[in-house]
Amino acid sequence: MTFDPWQSLLGAAQAGADWAWERIYTELAPKLRGYLVTRGAADPDGLVGDVFLQVARNIGTFRGDEDGFRSWVFMIAHHRLIDERRRRSRRPTEPLPDDPLALGTTESAETTAMVRIGDDEIRRLLEGLTSDQREVLLLRIFGDLTVEQVAAIVGKRPGAVKALQRRALRALERRITTGVPL
Repeated sequence: MTFDPWQSLLGAAQAGADWAWERIYTELAPKLRGYLVTRGAADPDGLVGDVFLQVARNIGTFRGDEDGFRSWVFMIAHHRLIDERRRRSRRPTEPLPDDPLALGTTESAETTAMVRIGDDEIRRLLEGLTSDQREVLLLRIFGDLTVEQVAAIVGKRPGAVKALQRRALRALERRITTGVPL
């Protein structure tokens, strides 16, 4: 019998070991947040928290390898994002501006500007893609998921996922290299 680090980590997380949860969160949370931000989530940090709450509730039932786990977590994120969009469409709200004094700490203006420029640039590049192209590309990049895993999440055949990814990458390349709108 060989030692499997993933199964050890999963077993520790299922048993409630803080170190295991910290490793899982540290590995997946930034990728989930990036996926949710680029998909236009109103509250990406809140959704990341919701996803991990769901993972914590259901981790005892998970069986599989590390790739399967990552796919499972991104499927939960995908479903949470759909739920958020449904809620927003039923009850549109205007977000209140953050009050830095109420938060107690503030980020530097430079950090805030760089994050916004980066997010805005990514959104600008992706806005010309179809919704399906964006979804496939972001799950492949942020989720580091296989074509088959993405296909299961978005409910399409692997061949369709490959075609969507190929078209999206070509369109992005054209936009970046030539400045031609998508």
